[in-house]
Amino acid sequence: MKKIILAYSGGLDTSVCVKWLNDKGYYVIAAIADLGQKANFKALEKKAISAGAKKVYISDLKKEFVQDFILPALKAEGVYEDYYLATALGRPLIAEEIVKIAHREKADYVAHGCTGKGNDQVRFELSWKILDSSLQVIAPLREWEFKTREEEIEYAKKNNIVLDLKKSVYSIDENLWGVSIECGELEEPWNEPPTDAWQTTASKIVSSPIYLEIYFEKGMPVKLNNKEISFEDLITELNKLGGKFGIGRRDLVEDRIVGIKSRELYEAPAAEILYKAHHDLERLVLDKQTLDFKQLISLKYGEIIYQGLWFCGLKSALDGFIDFTQKRVCGTVKLKLCHGRCEIVGRRSEHSLYKKKLATYGKDSEFDQKAAEGFIKILGMGY
Repeated sequence: MKKIILAYSGGLDTSVCVKWLNDKGYYVIAAIADLGQKANFKALEKKAISAGAKKVYISDLKKEFVQDFILPALKAEGVYEDYYLATALGRPLIAEEIVKIAHREKADYVAHGCTGKGNDQVRFELSWKILDSSLQVIAPLREWEFKTREEEIEYAKKNNIVLDLKKSVYSIDENLWGVSIECGELEEPWNEPPTDAWQTTASKIVSSPIYLEIYFEKGMPVKLNNKEISFEDLITELNKLGGKFGIGRRDLVEDRIVGIKSRELYEAPAAEILYKAHHDLERLVLDKQTLDFKQLISLKYGEIIYQGLWFCGLKSALDGFIDFTQKRVCGTVKLKLCHGRCEIVGRRSEHSLYKKKLATYGKDSEFDQKAAEGFIKILGMGY
């Protein structure tokens, strides 16, 4: 019996994958990951069974997602081409869970429902390669005979696979950290995004601004407006608050791993608020040399996440440097949410390197301006 663990989302592609794999002689076990997306997981389970899955795992991975994936990315401030990496962060966690299920079920095969032109195929397969290279990967969408969505639908109807054809024309991936949107009118980069493309952020912006205070302890946000809050609850709350102000929207033409450009919309209110607050606090407490180098690390870290290399050795090594820098990242950042913007309006920390007596132009200044002449002479000697 050829057991295979399929990363199952419940959409057309993965539902057809179940039946197609059955036809090829595989014993299909569907793996559904709860990363905080809005979904009826019981309905997804029934759908997978109706498509031919012999067993279904529903794994609540929100805690692991928040602590082991989102938090390290926030501390690193990893971004890729102005994208906060919500989908990219979720894929290695799902891949890791599928490996665990494969070991539990003594399965030799794993599968995904990704296309041959997307990023997620790379993220799944590189993760599986690193975590357990003995597992054999099946990618139905790269192999099967269907050339169009309409052919998939026809196959699904012939095989009594439950379909929800009233869904959006957009391809949407959602988790606790953000939403990715593509396809439909967005495939023409000249087109302005239709209002209905945005999923969680308001197009009609709230007019009255609000102020927030976020307290960080060693790089981790632990308080909102002086009240302790779990990281997961904080993300949920900031997504709601930021979404009302249209914060966290991105309309990007990005460079995919496979070498093509794609146009995507992203929504990540909590990510934008937390990244800005975290970065501003780092500027207050880190010395210039460390801060400059960490910004280089942030770019590399984001690239590693985007390219599906979460489990690589370099990422682990960078984590060591990042964790060292976070020892000083303690303090409060005050933010103002208004008209689609998140503005930093105040910051304080016991580790602050800002010294008012050196920066002030008032009578209390302790900066010896006469010393600047010699400094400039030495600095300019090579010119």
